[in-house]
Amino acid sequence: MKKVTLEMLAEKAGVGIATVDRVLNERGGVKPETVRKVLIAARAAGLQRLLPEENSHPWQIEVFLSSLESFFFRQLAKEFALVANNLGYRKITLHRTLVPESEPDKLAKKIKQSSNIRDGIIVFGHNYPIIYEALTYCMEKGVPVITLATDLPNANRLCHVGINQYQAGRTAGLLMSKSRTTPGTIIMVSGRVDFHAHIQRVAGFRDMIEQRAPHLALHEVLAGQDEPDKIRSLLNTVLKRNDNIIGLYNTGTGNSDISKILRHYNLDKSCLYITHELSSVTRQLLESDQLDYTLDQNAHHHATSAIHIMLRHLEQGYKPDTYSDGNVDLRIVTSENMS
Repeated sequence: MKKVTLEMLAEKAGVGIATVDRVLNERGGVKPETVRKVLIAARAAGLQRLLPEENSHPWQIEVFLSSLESFFFRQLAKEFALVANNLGYRKITLHRTLVPESEPDKLAKKIKQSSNIRDGIIVFGHNYPIIYEALTYCMEKGVPVITLATDLPNANRLCHVGINQYQAGRTAGLLMSKSRTTPGTIIMVSGRVDFHAHIQRVAGFRDMIEQRAPHLALHEVLAGQDEPDKIRSLLNTVLKRNDNIIGLYNTGTGNSDISKILRHYNLDKSCLYITHELSSVTRQLLESDQLDYTLDQNAHHHATSAIHIMLRHLEQGYKPDTYSDGNVDLRIVTSENMS
């Protein structure tokens, strides 16, 4: 009987030799329909060896997150690990990779490399052309990508999982406008002004204030860039010159420093203070009545939704809606409803 070779099976199945090798040796990273084709070809050719089961390998999924030492990303990394552990090692192998937000070239390169060995990719990335290019590369290779937390409009991806950042800004603006009924000035402190999430939050906040509270004056945005020294310098400069600050909205990090500065100018009780995420810092500020509201993105919901949508797509071919399937509900947290 003629020896059955990898080349013969690859030709019969209509795939590459490397794919046949991955299937027969259970290395993963191959779609179920492709696995099925290879095994059918192997059986038809009379390959004399124990063949793997069609769905025996765990799905190989890589999650790219920011290496920024913020509460949200630390929590996201933990939540993804918990979801994978609950599903079990036979179901999924989760690979977590942290990349600095300031290095889009590095992230794009890693995304492309990952598409050669993973079944699916979940990525937090910003609005850079090279990231869009990397996602298109994945699409052309047939590797599904889910974007996370920060939207990349019109990118080639399976869907987006996250809150509506513009709506989050409008929510902060609504809380501010309903709470501040007398004239005064509102300060906006932004994280990275070139990042889509912060741009959308500021735009939503501004639009709501202009729409609902014409009696409130919006100070020009303080571009804190998530840098403590810059946030302190900008805020000190404004507060020294203006004695009618009645509200502050912070889209990014630096809440501990902002709170200290407000206390220094005796504004910690009179200035309505709104920010994002329920971290250990914001929790303490809420408890001590130095912070009024924090808008939490719910890291757990991000992780569970992204993984479950990805698995449903890989196993059933499900095509999610770009936004509605992965929409995460924003949670408004006060000192009374922390959990």
